[in-house]
Amino acid sequence: MNSSQPHPVPATPADAAAVRAQLGRPPRGLRAVAHRCPCGNPDVVETQPRLEDGTPFPTLYYLTCPRAASAIGTLEADGVMKTMTARLAEDPDLAAAYRAAHEDYIARRDAVEVLDGFPSAGGMPDRVKCLHVLVGHSLAAGPGVNPLGDEALAMLPDWWAKGPCVPLQQEAAGTGAAGPADGTGPSEETS
Repeated sequence: MNSSQPHPVPATPADAAAVRAQLGRPPRGLRAVAHRCPCGNPDVVETQPRLEDGTPFPTLYYLTCPRAASAIGTLEADGVMKTMTARLAEDPDLAAAYRAAHEDYIARRDAVEVLDGFPSAGGMPDRVKCLHVLVGHSLAAGPGVNPLGDEALAMLPDWWAKGPCVPLQQEAAGTGAAGPADGTGPSEETS
């Protein structure tokens, strides 16, 4: 999959509408599109480190595509997280690379807003708690940053192959596309 973008781009009203349709509810803290699926829709968004009410939201990269999320859920159900966590204890090079991924995640979040005392996400740096977060990080940061996110991503089918998970939104006046995110929706990345 090669639809990675070098930096997050501001979410348009059409992007916000697509994410709302993907999640089945308005997104919270939507800041930018961190990765765009080959189908054209966002599949990973960047969220604000704090929600409008001040609540910390440490999941900087939120996977929104329901097809990708479902495929990742299958990996989790198949025990991939447990196997990856065990490998961290046995492979010092992998553990070091995963710790570097954790540091990258925190540095990217801190570049938006510092959340003192809050962990990164997905179980980093010591365990694998949520493949959704790790894959989201890999898609947003690009290959080579999060080794376990890259591994999980390589295990996934081409979730975009059947076309967009939700209809592509038109960004023109009068299309009915939703406006910017309104601050309601999911409270954390779940698996």
